[in-house]
Amino acid sequence: MNLSESARAVFAVLAASGTATRPQLAAGAGLSKPTVSTAVAELEGAGLAACSGTVSGSTGRSAAVYALGPAAGAVLAVDLGPTDTQVRGCALDGTLLARGTGPRADSADTVRAALDALPAGAPLRAVVVAVGDVTARDREGTGMRPATEKAGPAFDAMAVALPPDVPVHLENNVNCAALAELHQGAARDRDSFGYLRIGVGIGLGIVIGGRVLRGANGAAGELARLPYPWDDGREPRREALEERMGSRSLLRRAAEAWQGADGPCPRAPERLFALAEEGHPAARAVVGHHAADIGRLAAAVVAVLDPGLIVLGGAIGAFPQLLPGVRDELARLSWPTEVVSSMVGDSGTVAGASRLAVAHGIETVTGGVRVRH
Repeated sequence: MNLSESARAVFAVLAASGTATRPQLAAGAGLSKPTVSTAVAELEGAGLAACSGTVSGSTGRSAAVYALGPAAGAVLAVDLGPTDTQVRGCALDGTLLARGTGPRADSADTVRAALDALPAGAPLRAVVVAVGDVTARDREGTGMRPATEKAGPAFDAMAVALPPDVPVHLENNVNCAALAELHQGAARDRDSFGYLRIGVGIGLGIVIGGRVLRGANGAAGELARLPYPWDDGREPRREALEERMGSRSLLRRAAEAWQGADGPCPRAPERLFALAEEGHPAARAVVGHHAADIGRLAAAVVAVLDPGLIVLGGAIGAFPQLLPGVRDELARLSWPTEVVSSMVGDSGTVAGASRLAVAHGIETVTGGVRVRH
């Protein structure tokens, strides 16, 4: 949009704060009060800001309070998960406007429903799609797409529901969840940590200095590519470690360990962990062994990053029964490191994607004024 530099700066501050008076906008943007008054008038004329009321100060004088206007628009965040798709539509101040969840096979329908629920006439400024994959430039070099077949077909099936001419940004799902832990979860008071996700697959979100580390290929934290196994007489296979650590292998090992006297073998991780919590011997043994495996993986992370904090998340990793075993094995093998369970749960990825979408949406309006993710 063709906004003045001061109007762009004021808009970014207003979007970050939600509501603000002119003195607050001046302080946030580092501009003089007269310059802010001119910028606010420009934003009001473009429908990007609007007076939402007044507030009385300590001297008794009233000050106008401003919020985003109807032309500021909205953004969309999509978590293209392994089984389900979660979608959130948000205003540029982060206010939730729409949400939806559906099977991954019906992701296009879930996206369309969320788009239809956004305020009529609100321009869509940006879309962020979280995928369980590394992202790369497409063959035409015009946009991003999943780098492998892990998420490529699912992304293509969902993308038909997205409006044309709207910027679409892809981000790794574990990175998005790490952002959610940083801003509203278990790592709120930390600027460096590792978010270790254990579920159907495995992955690591690396936050250093309050920012996600993505790497030269966008593949930082792709633990599935760690060589495994790595000993005499056995050659490492690509993504063999993910096969070993994923939920399917956990249930398979439970089936192998189960005896007739143990009762029905659990067919879902939730049941396995519930039995372990109840003290079932076979379930406790399987969960304990898996906790030790995760502790060894955490030790590999600590050996490279020394992050001080590991947050365990994912469909398997978030079970608190794993914590004692992970902590013990990590303490045996590596440096002192705090280990805690995720606090954002299943919604962490879409929450982190929403933050990214809001930041990209603001940058779209302001022509590139950077917003910290």
